[in-house]
Amino acid sequence: MTLNETTVSKPLAGKIALVAGATRGAGRGIAIELGAAGATVYVTGRTTRAQRSEYDRPETIEETAELVTKAGGQGIYVQVDHLVPEQVRQLVERIETEQGRLDILVNDVWGGENLIEWNKPIWEHTLETGLKMLRTAVDTHLITSHYALPLLIKNKGGLLVEMTDGTADYNQRNYRLSVFYDLAKTSVVRMAWALAQELKAVGATAVSLTPGWLRSEMMLATFGVEEANWRDALVEVPHFVISETPRFVGRAVVALASDPDVHRWNGRSTSSGELANVYGFTDLDGSRPDAWRYLVEVQDVGKPADATGYR
Repeated sequence: MTLNETTVSKPLAGKIALVAGATRGAGRGIAIELGAAGATVYVTGRTTRAQRSEYDRPETIEETAELVTKAGGQGIYVQVDHLVPEQVRQLVERIETEQGRLDILVNDVWGGENLIEWNKPIWEHTLETGLKMLRTAVDTHLITSHYALPLLIKNKGGLLVEMTDGTADYNQRNYRLSVFYDLAKTSVVRMAWALAQELKAVGATAVSLTPGWLRSEMMLATFGVEEANWRDALVEVPHFVISETPRFVGRAVVALASDPDVHRWNGRSTSSGELANVYGFTDLDGSRPDAWRYLVEVQDVGKPADATGYR
């Protein structure tokens, strides 16, 4: 293989990435795709083969790291609770000691699935779980950026991706069915914009990125299906037809990280579907699901489920 062929097939060879919150879901999909592009990827989370988080699910950070390596990169797992500043500080020190640089930071920590009380006003929502949701969704990102960005900006061209749910436009126009959830997700969008103002002076880029309706391990389990038979869920949840794999948003991150003109996205809110149309990548099945356009034009206006023209 020639040098040029290597550059094309492994556009992120030599790059160092940190995916904070990579045990499962979008974080795992992003880590795998970064690995497939040749990057060395540090993957963090709380669940290991020896210890589970309160989610009590089987996915582990060791497994994610192995999948990164299998895809063609180098996966390195580190158990970290991103609410604990000292653990994050030690993580970044380790990356600097071992690699001397950080090129890509993906803040994907969430941890709030079991804390949401949908369609309950604030006076009925459990205060403790609502406030905890904000801590796990917002504080973790701030703590991680505080410690990791000094390493990221040592070299020009660094990329920070803030993972959220919903584009800025969609979230501005739509209440997200819980004031705590609404605030958690819109806060991350604004965080990316604010960090973009600070990073532009040092040659780095910050964006907020949302997947569409994600076929995560937890979502599939909720619908009682697996990836191989996910369409069986359409009987009860027809609009699930627009869903996408976690690898789709992973390819979106790779597209951004590989773009020499990535700074044009600085401060922007975007989605896997939008970036697929810009960069030309597809989901694993060869489609390009554009979930946020579908939600506005089909689901939210009460039309029958039909992904024609949207994937």
